[in-house]
Amino acid sequence: MSIALIGQSTMKRMLQGAAALLEKNADYLTEIDSRTGDGDHGVTMLKIAKLIQERTSGWEGGVGIHDFLEGLGAAVMEIKGGSAGPLYGTLIGGLGAQVRPEEAELDAEGAKRMLSGCLAEMRDVTPAKVGDKTMMDALIPAAEAGQAAEGDPRAVWQAAARAAEEGAKATENYAAKFGRAKNYKERTIGTPDAGALSTSLFLRGMADGV
Repeated sequence: MSIALIGQSTMKRMLQGAAALLEKNADYLTEIDSRTGDGDHGVTMLKIAKLIQERTSGWEGGVGIHDFLEGLGAAVMEIKGGSAGPLYGTLIGGLGAQVRPEEAELDAEGAKRMLSGCLAEMRDVTPAKVGDKTMMDALIPAAEAGQAAEGDPRAVWQAAARAAEEGAKATENYAAKFGRAKNYKERTIGTPDAGALSTSLFLRGMADGV
């Protein structure tokens, strides 16, 4: 299937797909986080998923993609539950950061701007890099793969999602350097990072909605 442009209806489907995957995997994310973290990641991601579903269901036609993502990100930031709310608020708002307010539809170049804007916003709030066992292990390769992809918006998002999944899987090999998990050091090796996993789920849901 070839998608020439991402408009409001497609963006709704992308976000709702992301929310559905997060909701489906909430218990697993909590179980992973409970090994070396606070054990609340899945609970917080479930709150975020429900907020995404609520906001997208009420998305009116007069609100553009940029403004909607900006508003959704701000709302997610207010969710209580550790650092996930502020981080995911930044991630979601970042998706719209390089989308012009007047853009009603996005082509492949626009899809790439969504990913690059997201990464730029996240880099403003965390110094984490690949290998640090955080959500950036999924987001950084996703953004890079999206930029390198050729084809339509679906090709861009599918490349990003695959890279995110590979990045999340690779966190099993790393020792944590951020958050509560860093206290466990080498004992975190063998367990994937919950934030990287949730990021890969979010991006996979977005990709499959295109």
